[in-house]
Amino acid sequence: MTPDLRPATSDDAGAVAEVFLRSRKELVACAPLAHSDENVRAWVRERLIPAGRTTVAVVKGRVIGFLVVSCDAGIGWIDHLYVLPGWVGRGIGTQLLELARRRLSGPIRLYTFQGNEGARRFYESRGFTPIEYGDGSLNEERCPDVLYEWHPPDPN
Repeated sequence: MTPDLRPATSDDAGAVAEVFLRSRKELVACAPLAHSDENVRAWVRERLIPAGRTTVAVVKGRVIGFLVVSCDAGIGWIDHLYVLPGWVGRGIGTQLLELARRRLSGPIRLYTFQGNEGARRFYESRGFTPIEYGDGSLNEERCPDVLYEWHPPDPN
C-alpha cells in the first residue's frame, strides 16, 4: 500500500507524536527518551509542526510515518524519520527518504544512535556512509551516536 505524503498540519500533531513515541520506545530501546511523553507531545504540537518542515505518510487517514528536514550552511539534514513499528519494512521509510533526497541538495546528513542497528542497516543500504562517531555527550539521551552522510550521484 502506497501512502499519501503531505505536509503535516496542526491536526496531525497527536498522530505524529504517537509515531515518534512508539517508534522510539519499540525500535530504539537502546536510547531511552530524555523527555516525558507529555513533553514530547507538547514539543510536536507547539514547535515541530508549526515549523512547517514536517511531512506525514498517511494510509487510509492514519499517519504511519513522518519526515522532518532542514538545511544549514549548504548541508541538507534529515532531522527525523520515523515509521510506526507495524509498518517498518513496507517501503514507507524508503519513500520518505526519497522525498528528502528530492527536497534537499546534497550532501545530506543525519544522526542515529550507534545501537540502533535497524536504522543503521537502513541508511547504509541506501548509500549513507558513517563519517563520525560520538560518545553521546552531545545528545540529550547521552547515548553513543553516529553521523551519516550521503552525496547525490555525479550527473557526469
